[in-house]
Amino acid sequence: MTVRSRWAPAATLAMAAAVLAACGTGAASSAPADGKIKVVASTDVWGSVVKAVGGDDVSVTSIIDDPTKDPHDYEVQPKDTAAVAGAQLLVSNGIGYDDFFAKATATVGGGKPSVVAFDVSGKQKTADTNEHVFYDLPSVKLVADKIAADLGAIDSARKSAFDANAKAFDGKLDDLIAQIGKLPAGKKVVVTEPVANYLLAAGNVADATPKAFEEAVEAGTDIPVAAVAEATALIANRQVDALVNNAQTETDLTNQLKSKAAAAGIPVVDVTETLPAGTTDYVGWIGKEVDALSKALVKQ
Repeated sequence: MTVRSRWAPAATLAMAAAVLAACGTGAASSAPADGKIKVVASTDVWGSVVKAVGGDDVSVTSIIDDPTKDPHDYEVQPKDTAAVAGAQLLVSNGIGYDDFFAKATATVGGGKPSVVAFDVSGKQKTADTNEHVFYDLPSVKLVADKIAADLGAIDSARKSAFDANAKAFDGKLDDLIAQIGKLPAGKKVVVTEPVANYLLAAGNVADATPKAFEEAVEAGTDIPVAAVAEATALIANRQVDALVNNAQTETDLTNQLKSKAAAAGIPVVDVTETLPAGTTDYVGWIGKEVDALSKALVKQ
């Protein structure tokens, strides 16, 4: 398993002036010789949604394309800026999750069709809004539909194919939504990081993690000792039904919580916020996590 370290103050997000100068702001986005529509996504999660909708008619570049890269503190490279400059469609998460992409878009992507998942979702931003929109399956459906519409506007001859692909994709997500909806009521979990909380909410699974714990993780600050003790006690005393663990962030504390869960006979459900190595399919990725959550929480 490839892990990356968070839970420390995030690095400053900045694009070097040399990058901007090298790529310029006037680069034209021309169709490639193979006729595929060039799409650039901030992460491989959203890139996989684009691929599901566009199929073989799109060429997708994902800036965050392996599990060692963290969207929260990624700094744009010259090749990333060049890709954005040459794209015909841009797709990102928004709400601060992938600020690096917003900065690149503002610099060299002005005027290009852009799908920002949080904006498409219709959600309102508050102090407590979860940024991991890609775990909110109804929102992902809306994003897929918007991608289909934008691809169809770029190439009207293939609009019906894009629409059909989006409809098929939406149907698969409906199946997962139905599966999540069958989880038994009254289940509680502790999370090492609030990554999959939209998915938990869809299954009426209560997040019992101390608020101070989650706020510190999201802010990249030290977790209060009292919050760590409370989370540990919830697991050790079997007051929750599972530990939901971000497998891409490994720290001494996450290992401690996993050990406590094992000792208490509490199942650990691993989730990720970008695609695991070797995974390219959004539905397959989320489907495995839904299956794992169901196995952990459904009474045998």
